[in-house]
Formats: sequence, structure tokens, C-alpha cells
Amino acid sequence: MKRLFLILISALLLCSCGSTGSENSGSEGASSASSIADDTSDGQKQEEEGMERYEDGITELPPEGYDKQREGVDYPKFTKYTYFSQTSGRDTNVNVLLPADYDESREYPVLYILHGFWDNENWMARDIVGLSQILTNLQQDGEAEQMIVVLPYIFCSKDLEYCTGMDYENCLAYDNFINDLETDLMPFIEKSFSVAKGRENTAITGFSMGGRESLYIGCKHPEQFGYIGAVCPAPGLAPGMIEPDEMSFDEDVKPYVLLISSSQSDGVVGSNPDTYRGYLAKNGEQFLSHVMKSTGHDHNSVKPHLYNFFKTLFKDGGR
Repeated sequence: MKRLFLILISALLLCSCGSTGSENSGSEGASSASSIADDTSDGQKQEEEGMERYEDGITELPPEGYDKQREGVDYPKFTKYTYFSQTSGRDTNVNVLLPADYDESREYPVLYILHGFWDNENWMARDIVGLSQILTNLQQDGEAEQMIVVLPYIFCSKDLEYCTGMDYENCLAYDNFINDLETDLMPFIEKSFSVAKGRENTAITGFSMGGRESLYIGCKHPEQFGYIGAVCPAPGLAPGMIEPDEMSFDEDVKPYVLLISSSQSDGVVGSNPDTYRGYLAKNGEQFLSHVMKSTGHDHNSVKPHLYNFFKTLFKDGGR
């Protein structure tokens, strides 16, 4: 297992480096999603219409101005909080974005967004990502729901406070976030804010290493996360953390939405997102595929993913 982790993770560079390189076969993932729908019976197609209804709305790149501030619009800002992580044995930072008109008497669904290798809870909160602008503009246009957005620090180790290298020990610290999320972070968020609970009100996505972790958490806990996303997900999930046939879901906990975004010019993770798409297709699972041609392994891929993912979240429980 250790050897496998080292081989797979060696393909990764800095998650925020913006590298570009050889093209992957992104179109293969899109065709996999279509073939699943073609092969299903009429009854199965009817059940899958929840996710299928978003296919036509997935756009490679958002329209011009999607991430710009509009005059007279109140754009909320992230606030940093601290909670004690039993998993890491220390106080841990988390950034939280509340709706501009946040009301304690109302319950809000929650989206957890996970950062990549070497980074921290501030990566997605940077101005260059423009998360608040993207989400708020979509809400202004009636295309996204009100929600709480949580940006955690996903490196969880009692021995290391932060990432020190691309090795087995550091990879395990990222994989350990699943325990922090369950034991420490989600209870903190639910205690501190007015949260609508249930899988129909809970989503997770992530970039690079965070994308690997969001897929892992979504596969391990589909009873908690009804919406699962990943952009440029790193290698090592399957085989490695789980077996390829474990990238599947029981009938009663299938995702309302499962969106994998990738770039054909991503020289860091290469064709790895298609590998995950292939496992899902082989297991007969439905998913949404978002393929970009020229973006890199950086915020330029993250932003279109968020734009598309935001538009699918918390729409009447996905059905």
C-alpha cells in the first residue's frame, strides 16, 4: 500500500502552481456519462432524470463577467474561525462564508470545499478565485441557492502541523481529514451556525488533493453527502484508498449530483480524472462530466467548476 501511494502521488506537483502540459482524454469521461444513460431501461432513466437535468447547463467556461462585482450588490466575505480538532490534537482554522442576509431563524445547506496539496484554508478564499462573486452573482440571477460555504484546513496529523513533503506520511494526513470532518468540523459548523442537516442539504467538493479527498469522503459517506464534486482530482483514491469497485453507491444513497471537472491541458494530474470516470462508468454509476480544454492545474480550472457545481446544489433535494 505504501509503495502504491508513493508511485501515485509522485505525479503531483504544487497544487497552486498553474502548470500545463500534455492533453488527457477528457472527452472519454463525457461519453461515459452519456453511454450510461443510453444503456438504462426506461424506469432507470426516469430515476436518473434528477442528475440528467443538469447536463445541458454544464458549460466549459462561464460567460464573461461571471466573477466580477456588480454595482449595488452586497458580496459577503469569509470569516476565519477556530475549532479544536481531536483528530489533529490542536486548534484548527476554518474559513466560513455566510449568506449576505444570513438569518439565524432560517436553516441553510452547507458546502465543504477542500484545498490541494501544500495549501490551506485560505486558498479558496483568495480574491483570484472570486468565490463570493461567483456564488452571489448566480444567486442574483436565480441560478444558485443560499448556502453556507466552509473552507477547512484538511491536513490532519498529530505529529505534523503542516505538510512537509510529498511522501506517504503527508498523504495519510490528508486522507485523515475524513475523521476530522466527521468528528470535529461538522459538529462545530452545526453548533455554530443555523444549518439544514441531511444529505439533501450537504455537499462536498475539492481541488487536486482536495478533489481526491472529496471523492473519497463522498464514496465512504454517501448517507451524509448528497452532492459530490471534484476538480482535477489527484491520483491515489482507487486503487489505493479504496478499490475501484467501491466507487459505487447503494440505491438509496446515490448522489443527487456527482460532478468531475478536468482540463485537457492539466499536466499535473493528467488523465487521472478520466480514470475515476472510467471506474464510475464500469460500476454503472451516473455522473456529470465537465471538461475544459486550455485551463491549467490552478484557479482557472477551479472557478468554472465552482460555477457549474453551484448551479446544481440543493435544488429540491436533487430530484
